[in-house]
Amino acid sequence: MPGNPLRSLRSRMVREVTDRLTGGGSPAVRAADLGEPWLPPDSPVREVHGDIAMLVGGLRALLLQSLHPVAMQAVSDHSGYRSDPWGRFRRTAAFIGATTYGSVDRAGEQIALVRRIHDRVTGQMPDGTPYRADDPELLMWIHVAEADSFLAANQAFARNPLPASRIDRYLADFARTAEALGVIDPPRTHDQLNRRVAGFRPLLRGSEPSQDAARLLLWDPPISGPARAGYRVLAAGAVATLPAWARSELGLPTVVIMDRVLLRPTARALMVTLDRAFEAEGFGRSAADVRS
Repeated sequence: MPGNPLRSLRSRMVREVTDRLTGGGSPAVRAADLGEPWLPPDSPVREVHGDIAMLVGGLRALLLQSLHPVAMQAVSDHSGYRSDPWGRFRRTAAFIGATTYGSVDRAGEQIALVRRIHDRVTGQMPDGTPYRADDPELLMWIHVAEADSFLAANQAFARNPLPASRIDRYLADFARTAEALGVIDPPRTHDQLNRRVAGFRPLLRGSEPSQDAARLLLWDPPISGPARAGYRVLAAGAVATLPAWARSELGLPTVVIMDRVLLRPTARALMVTLDRAFEAEGFGRSAADVRS
């Protein structure tokens, strides 16, 4: 009996998308180990980080983070993102998985690893100003950009968006990981998060490296076949959830009507398709996993 062409195409798309963005497996890599959990089992962090909308949130976070000149310089100097564009995304996915679902020991191992890497990442800006990846303010920006992006993607594309009443709890729980990485007084409420983003705004600007990174992530990703079209829709969803000022700095379209009429609905439809495909391929659905 011949195989189902549609199922074969869907399977290939799921494999390619997850391999590029997470290194394989479900969108949020599970850390199925024993011991005291790093986060409470009922933490809303598990709901947000386990949703397939995190694929959009991760892309948005990278775009937003690139607007900080020091963050972008460090990435350009140390990450090799041009030769390994998916490496940073995969490493972040593994870290998020361990600190969302893992035990205290497992999360602690990942946090210690990241801190050791940060200790070695040093350099100079073009004007000669030195930088360090473990600078608390730089770490704050990375955390703030991630929290803002994960929530934005969740609210726009998750099957069951986190209720407003649980957003502060999400940020308070997520702050535990940020503090362990060296962030001083991370935001614990939505209002604090918004004020932190606004506080960084004067420092954020588009640059040739950040716009190059955006072009690579959005318009010319090293991915082919059926996954390329799906990936581009996810990327469009990331762009649609960025604030207009961020898109302007990155040289991206800022027409809001496109978001409402085209980008968001198209991305949302793809999320439903991927969601069902993940279930069909046995990757599971985190919202169900978290509540079970």
